Amino acid sequence: MFFPKSSLRPGVAPREVFGWAAFDFANSGYTTVVLTAVYNAYFVNVVAGNASWATLLWTVIIAVSSAIGMVVMPVIGTLADAHAKKRSGLFIATVVCIAATFGLTLTGEGTIVWAALMIVLSNLAFNIGETLNSAFLPEIASDEGVGKVSGWGWSFGYCGGLVTLGLSLLLVTFGPELWGLDFDGSVAGTLWITGIVFAVATVPTFAWLKERAVPKPGAPRAAALFSDSMASLKKTASALPQLKHFGRLTLTGFLNQCGVSVVITLSAVYATAVMGFTLNDSILLVFLVNITAAVGAFGFGYVEDKIGHKKSLMLTLWIWVAMIVVAATSEGVVQFWIAANLAGIAMGSSQSAGRAMVAVLSPAARSAEFYGFWNMALWFANIVGPLTYGAVTWVSGNNHRLAIAITGLFFLAAIVVLKTLDMEEGRREALAFEKKVGWERAPVKPVRLP
Repeated sequence: MFFPKSSLRPGVAPREVFGWAAFDFANSGYTTVVLTAVYNAYFVNVVAGNASWATLLWTVIIAVSSAIGMVVMPVIGTLADAHAKKRSGLFIATVVCIAATFGLTLTGEGTIVWAALMIVLSNLAFNIGETLNSAFLPEIASDEGVGKVSGWGWSFGYCGGLVTLGLSLLLVTFGPELWGLDFDGSVAGTLWITGIVFAVATVPTFAWLKERAVPKPGAPRAAALFSDSMASLKKTASALPQLKHFGRLTLTGFLNQCGVSVVITLSAVYATAVMGFTLNDSILLVFLVNITAAVGAFGFGYVEDKIGHKKSLMLTLWIWVAMIVVAATSEGVVQFWIAANLAGIAMGSSQSAGRAMVAVLSPAARSAEFYGFWNMALWFANIVGPLTYGAVTWVSGNNHRLAIAITGLFFLAAIVVLKTLDMEEGRREALAFEKKVGWERAPVKPVRLP
């Protein structure tokens, strides 16, 4: 039975949890179509005219959006909670993301400024929506059922991405014959599908998801929250000399995410530039890789339980390295498809072990604070990784093979750092630190990384 009562808080109906999970289903199409499979390559090749700086410009736009998100999302999430406005904020973020996605249908050759504005708005709104939707989880899931309910949301997310990609694949396959769509029209059609699926699938969310929080008297202002967030990050950073192995884990996670973010945001660009993939090919690629990622995430859960978190993370890093080698040297489609599926296997598992290790290596009394620090490191990686790839393509005259090879250095560096990490010693450090200062401040809610 889906959504058993034991996993839910008293008074929470199963349909409300379905409504919450439906949001993950709804918004997943945005990342798969706009950021991964379709529009990124369209921007580079058409909007920016495949200029030597086109890939760099795309990564700069994504970096700007991510940087804004790093600053505003913790503040927005806390304010929405304090003023009992999570549902209202979620609705506004959804409308803005959908509207900006539709706005991308008006882009074409030379419309760089408009396209950049729509990408920044849509990606920022997407991330804000992710954060606000995650904030409902403690209100609807019991303490024992948080993992299960969160997992349902992620599962729905995979399904939503596959549905949107599947409909897009049908459109670009049959649209030219049935409706005479040209390339620009096919791309615009996938964006319309993305926005419509997003809008329709969120109906259960806003019909059934309730705002249970009540406004808190004397709720803090945005400026104060930002100042507190910066102070919290500095305080966590100041503890790293006493928590060397947590610091090494954070550096490992940062380096790994630098590489992963490149694959997420630039795989279609690479496939188009190097392998000559068509729009149909790119959508089919991401569609099947999503399936591989789901299978990989499921299977690696058992592997992780058997061999341990560190060994599991090390294994996924070596898979990433193998993927880079295969992708950088691919001369035929078969070889590249092997690389893509290696990426899917690693994609579905690489962050799971890292998050589990944070729980072991951080002081329990301040675990939320340290998770927040971990997430901020990953957010920063989402800026550094793609920017590095874009800069290499610009300097090298659009040499994407060189750019993907340099991306592999992130994974190799992560392996080197991870080798120095000792889980047992790190746990002893965490316990000693907790005994010393672990209860000196209240924990801060972590921000969920999309």
